[in-house]
Amino acid sequence: MHATLTSIRVGRRPGRPRQGWLVAGSCRIPVALGRGSIKADKREGDGATPAGCFRPVRLWWRPDRGPRPQSLLPVRPIRDDDAWCEDPHDRRYNRPFRRGRNGSGDRLWRDDRLYDLIVEIDHNSRPRVAGRGSAVFLHVARPGFAPTAGCVAMTPDRLRWLVARLGPRTRILIH
Repeated sequence: MHATLTSIRVGRRPGRPRQGWLVAGSCRIPVALGRGSIKADKREGDGATPAGCFRPVRLWWRPDRGPRPQSLLPVRPIRDDDAWCEDPHDRRYNRPFRRGRNGSGDRLWRDDRLYDLIVEIDHNSRPRVAGRGSAVFLHVARPGFAPTAGCVAMTPDRLRWLVARLGPRTRILIH
């Protein structure tokens, strides 16, 4: 196992507000950010990556797409009915749940491989405030680092590298 990172920093890339850099020790990783860049006043549906200091909660992974990743975080396999509640009027808001075939929510079992590995962070979790943003993760980037809906995304190899070094006490500073 690798040494645990005490903190990582995520910031905008100059001239490209929807892309940025994640700095972990001496490693600098290119990332995609939300289409709304980084905002301190995050709102549901604004497409912004929330500014603030967060901690990783758990690692989710698609067991059909690879072996269980090494991590000091709690690890949970993604099932085909796992989803994340994005409805501010639902009591499950900003929490995982099991959804039916045609149910609403951000489906975690995806065909596009973006959620093959997900690091859940504690954005808007204690307390959860309806409308302040949900489903903010570290996950795999789209080709060309296209913007996310508010997450921080990177290449699969860089995400695996990072996951092996994150622990429950790692601080994630997004600014």
